[in-house]
Amino acid sequence: MSEQHRPLISPLPKSWPFEEAAKLSAHVGNTAREVTADRPVLLETGYGPSGLPHIGTFGEVARTSWVRQAFTKLTGLPTRLLAFSDDMDALRKVPDNVPNQDMLRQFIGRPLSRVPDPFGTHESFAAHNNARLRAFLDGFGFDYEFASSTQYYEGGRFDAALKRVLEVHDKIVAVIAPTLGEERRATYSPVLPIHPRTGQVMQVKMDAIDPVAGMVRWTDEDGETFETPVTGGHAKMQWKADWAMRWYALGVDYEMSGKDLIDSVRLSGRICRILGGQPPAGLTYELFLDQNGQKISKSKGNGISVEEWLRYAPPESLGQYMFNAPQRAKRLFFDVIPKATDEYLAHVARAKTLAAEDPVLLTNPAWFIHKGTIPADAGSPITFGMLLNLASVANAETPDVLWKFIQRYDAQATPESCPMLARLVDHAIVYYADFVRPTKHYRAPDAHERKALADLAEALRGLEGEDVSPDTCQNLVFEIGKTHGFEPLRAWFGCLYEVLLGQKEGPRFGIFVALYGISETVALIEAALTRNEGAVA
Repeated sequence: MSEQHRPLISPLPKSWPFEEAAKLSAHVGNTAREVTADRPVLLETGYGPSGLPHIGTFGEVARTSWVRQAFTKLTGLPTRLLAFSDDMDALRKVPDNVPNQDMLRQFIGRPLSRVPDPFGTHESFAAHNNARLRAFLDGFGFDYEFASSTQYYEGGRFDAALKRVLEVHDKIVAVIAPTLGEERRATYSPVLPIHPRTGQVMQVKMDAIDPVAGMVRWTDEDGETFETPVTGGHAKMQWKADWAMRWYALGVDYEMSGKDLIDSVRLSGRICRILGGQPPAGLTYELFLDQNGQKISKSKGNGISVEEWLRYAPPESLGQYMFNAPQRAKRLFFDVIPKATDEYLAHVARAKTLAAEDPVLLTNPAWFIHKGTIPADAGSPITFGMLLNLASVANAETPDVLWKFIQRYDAQATPESCPMLARLVDHAIVYYADFVRPTKHYRAPDAHERKALADLAEALRGLEGEDVSPDTCQNLVFEIGKTHGFEPLRAWFGCLYEVLLGQKEGPRFGIFVALYGISETVALIEAALTRNEGAVA
C-alpha cells in the first residue's frame, strides 16, 4: 500500500459511510494513479431531469457527500463531487405533475434540454428541473459541482470518448444485445443520432461506422439516409453505454445507485472496461416506497417532496432519515417525520457528550449531518414528539400556546436561547394541524380503566403545588398501573394515550405531566371521565 492510500485513522469507524470510504480508497489504490489537487478523487451522482426532483435525488447526493466526508477523514486526499444531469435524454412521456401537458406531448422524443419549459420560467424543461435540483442542493449546503450532459456533449468534453465508442462499437453491441428482445436487438446501437430535421433522439440501426472521422450513417423511417458526427452534441449514447462512457471519459471513482439499477451497473461496468476504463466503486441502496408500498417516482410525484418535508420538520431530520440503513427499503410518507426528527435530536445529544477526538463520534449520524462539527445550538431539550402531544392536548394553533408550557417547565428556554426548539415548535403547530388533529379519536375507558384513571387524578392532585420531577410523575403513573393490575403494563399507557390524547401512541407520560402541568393533567383526566361517563364498556 502506498503512503498516499494508507488510512489516517484505525480501526475503521463502524458506520456505513466509512465502510464505503474504505471501499473507495481500495478502488483508487488499485488504479495506481497519483491523486493530486488537479486530479482529485471523483465522486458522482446522476439525475434524470424527466420530472421534478424528488426526495430520493436529495438522498443520493446526501449519502454520497457523507461517503466523501468519511473518505477525506480516512485518507486526507482531495475530492470532487459532481452532480450530473442527464438532460440530453429524450422526453419519453409527459409527467403527471406538470402544467401544459398538451404542449409537452408535441416534443416527445426530443432531448429534455430542447423541450420548452411547461412552467414558462426557463429556456427548457431540463433547465427548469436542473434549477430546482440545484436550489434544494444549495439550500442544504452541499459542496458539489453541477454538470449538464448537454453542455458536456455540445462542448466537446466527451468527443474523445465518443470516438472510442465507435472503435469498439461491435463489442458494446455484443454485451447489450443478449439483454434485448429480438426486434430491438436487430437495430441496437449504443449511438443515438439527433435527427437534423425533427430534433428527435433516434433509435436506429447504424448502416456504417467511421471511427476515424467520428461519423455514423443511418436511415430514418422515411428511408432518408444521413451522416452524423457523434461529436459536438449531434448524437448521444444509449443509456447503459452513456453511463459507461461518462465513467470512462471523466474517470469517475465512486457512484452509488438504486437496487433497480443492479443489472445496468453490471452492464455499464463491462462496457467501461471495453472502453479501457475501470468502473467506479459504489453502493447499491434500497428504494424509497410511498404509503402504498410503491416505488417513489419523479413522473408520478408520489411520496414526499423535499419542500413538503421541510414544511413539517427541519432539514437535519431529513438528513437523519437518509442516513439510516441505506441498504434497507424504507417507507417514505409523512408519518416517518416525527421519528426521524427525534432520532436526530437523540444523536445530537449523544454527540455533545463526546470529545472532538473521540472515535465514537465518527459513528454518530450527527457528525455527518453537520459536516464534522456539531453546532453549540444544535439539539433541543424537548422532543418533537412531545411538542406534538402538547399541541394535541392544548389544541394549539400558534407557537405562543406551546411556549407557555415550555417556559413553565424551563424558565430559561426562549426562542433565542433554543433556536432548534423554536424551529420545532413552529413545525409542530403545522404538523399537528395537518396530520394529528384530523385523525384524533378518543375512546371511552372501560370500568377497570375508569377506576385507574380516577386514582391517577387523585394521586396527582396530591402533588399540586409541589416542585415535582418528571421521574416522580413517571414512577407514580407506573405504580397506578401496577396497582390496578394492568398486564402487560403497556396496556395502561395505551389507555392513557387513547382516552386522554385520542391517539394510539404517545410520550413518556412523566415528562408530559411535567410539561403540561399537574393541575392541567388532572383536569384532562377529569374531562375525559366526564366526557365518557355514559360510555363504560
